[in-house]
Amino acid sequence: MENQKTLQNLMEAFAGESQANRKYLAYSKKAEAEGKINAAKLFKAASDAETLHALKHFEVAGKISSTADNLKDAVLGETHEYQDMYPDFLKDAEAEGNKAAIATFTFAMKAEEVHAKLYQEALENIDQAEEIFYYLCPVCGNIEKAVPEKCFICGVPGSKFIKY
Repeated sequence: MENQKTLQNLMEAFAGESQANRKYLAYSKKAEAEGKINAAKLFKAASDAETLHALKHFEVAGKISSTADNLKDAVLGETHEYQDMYPDFLKDAEAEGNKAAIATFTFAMKAEEVHAKLYQEALENIDQAEEIFYYLCPVCGNIEKAVPEKCFICGVPGSKFIKY
């Protein structure tokens, strides 16, 4: 993209819309838990709208490549998170004695390592015709290729995993 300011703006908009998506989804879940169904539905619709915006900004910025290149990018991103980002975050949380942050950073760090390996495996088998199913732990974000008895990261029963 020739105009660097526009590219910078597209990426800033992508980041903002992506964060709004997650924030509104969290608000939707909270409203639903409180029985505020209309607010929950509004937050969910807004979350989906923010996703539409983010995806279009990312596309226009030219950040979506071939599946192979996207898998390589995903491996790099997940590897950075589990090798560099989360260990640093954990040190800070431990120094401050924030047990909730320690737990969430630990779960994420361990799950990101699994994600990186799965992306690498998908890259190595990119032309595989056999369909693979993935199973997501709804607590820590671990992904498995078969339903486990329990999550090896957080201990949640395999029956709670979500199939993709």
